[in-house]
Amino acid sequence: MKNAQSGKYRPYPKIDLPQRQWPDNTIDKAPLWCSVDLRDGNQALVTPMNLDQKLELFDLLLKLGFKHIEVGFPSASKVEFDFLRTLVERGLIPDDVTIQVLVQAREHLIDKTFEALQGVKKAIVHLYNSTSTAQRKIVFKKEQDDITALALEGVDMVKSRAASFDGEITLEYSPESFTGTEMEFAAQICNAVTARWGISAERPVIINLPATVEMATPNIYADQIEWMSRHLDNREHILISTHTHNDRGTSVAATELALLAGADRVEGTLLSNGERTGNVDIITLALNMYTQGVDPGLDFGDVNTVVDVVERCTDIETHVRHPYVGELVYTAFSGSHQDAINKGLAYQRAKSEPFWEVPYLPIDPADVGRTYESIIRINSQSGKGGVAYILEDKFGYQLPKKMHPEIGRIVQGITDVEGRELTAEEILGIFEKTYFEVPQYIEFVDMAVNSETSKSGIVTVKLTYRFEGEEITSTGQGNGPIDACRKALGEKFPHAFVLRSYSEHSCGEQSSAKAVAYIEIETEDFGAFFGVGRDNDITIAGVMAMFSALNRAYHS
Repeated sequence: MKNAQSGKYRPYPKIDLPQRQWPDNTIDKAPLWCSVDLRDGNQALVTPMNLDQKLELFDLLLKLGFKHIEVGFPSASKVEFDFLRTLVERGLIPDDVTIQVLVQAREHLIDKTFEALQGVKKAIVHLYNSTSTAQRKIVFKKEQDDITALALEGVDMVKSRAASFDGEITLEYSPESFTGTEMEFAAQICNAVTARWGISAERPVIINLPATVEMATPNIYADQIEWMSRHLDNREHILISTHTHNDRGTSVAATELALLAGADRVEGTLLSNGERTGNVDIITLALNMYTQGVDPGLDFGDVNTVVDVVERCTDIETHVRHPYVGELVYTAFSGSHQDAINKGLAYQRAKSEPFWEVPYLPIDPADVGRTYESIIRINSQSGKGGVAYILEDKFGYQLPKKMHPEIGRIVQGITDVEGRELTAEEILGIFEKTYFEVPQYIEFVDMAVNSETSKSGIVTVKLTYRFEGEEITSTGQGNGPIDACRKALGEKFPHAFVLRSYSEHSCGEQSSAKAVAYIEIETEDFGAFFGVGRDNDITIAGVMAMFSALNRAYHS
């Protein structure tokens, strides 16, 4: 960065705020939310939304629970005007929803805006003008008094038209580029606006303090909000609203700190659409609150539908790592992460109280309409626990813990060669080929268990199997059918082995479930191996698992 030390940039000045209160506060309730997707979001699109797209997005905003919705800049173009008229003429604005329209302090624009509003029961007229030092010096070449006069002229025009308007009008004023405005001047112009409007309990005003450009760290914005809250006249009749952009990548943090500092209302968009790096993402803000036990007052229980609608209306793809909604945000490839998530989900299922305690998952995916199907996915970075999770979650195979390293090594060997992620079906195929389709060095044929067990618990079985081209039948006794089969094999099978572990479970729907058995053997010649068997009969499944392990050992 060749200009780093040249004086081209300088730190943002600190705000003089003795005994600031916001660092000790917590967010314990949701703000009043205002969606600006249809205005601020729409104006930033390569191809602005058409009427049908706007109507679809408006309907989504209503379903999500927004009560303030900025529907456009109706004096700016015919498309914007016609959209508002469509909402009115089709009766699409619920009685409990207030629409918001943006307008500059110019008489012909204000007249056009009120023409568009005819028939609306409740509306916010959002008046703005730029107040920052840079805008005054470079763009408008005006002094503070000139900028204040322009704002008051706009207030007078809105006030006169509101007086004869057949509906409820609330004034919102934005000192645009607030973050680049001197605090004293920002308070001065806002107080002048509210006084001219005639602020009272019956005539509250929304003062919107936008980070039109994000210029400093989030704590500076919080200081600015708290400073303004202390210096606004009639604070009890004012809703302080935020409208943050993401130029520094910290709009969410800035808005959260602003709420700590006393802001009452948040303007933003779904998925952070907006000029340059975008507006603050209301989904992220709302779900951040949700994870802290605060009801956000918006329903994001089906984020997949939200993403589908927003993408269709804006023609912007959502990043796979976008907080809470991206395709991969509930997915773990890392082996250690997979193991922790797997254990956490099991722990969550087993305990009686609902408090969410799953490592690496700050929110239950089910709460936002996501499934557990893609939480763990397998590539070359994955571990033994991830493979076991896929086999259990997708296909019902509950592998014993001791077996996880073995199947993990087998799958990882394939991912190392393939150099890509494996699907769940591919992992199942590897599992079945490894344990069910191994070449038959020794082949199980049949077995019969003597129905009479001796008083000592000894079981007798007749085992039939093929070995080296010969079908062999032999009898064995043991402390159970599997042990008896192992001893029956000892008559002619040349490789001695011992049983190290055994587990079983049912797999599938109850009416058609098969028994699945897992056996670990250790041989003098080949070492230790697991085998898996499945059958309608659990005893047969266990014996088949033993043969599976023997064949794997021989072909190792």
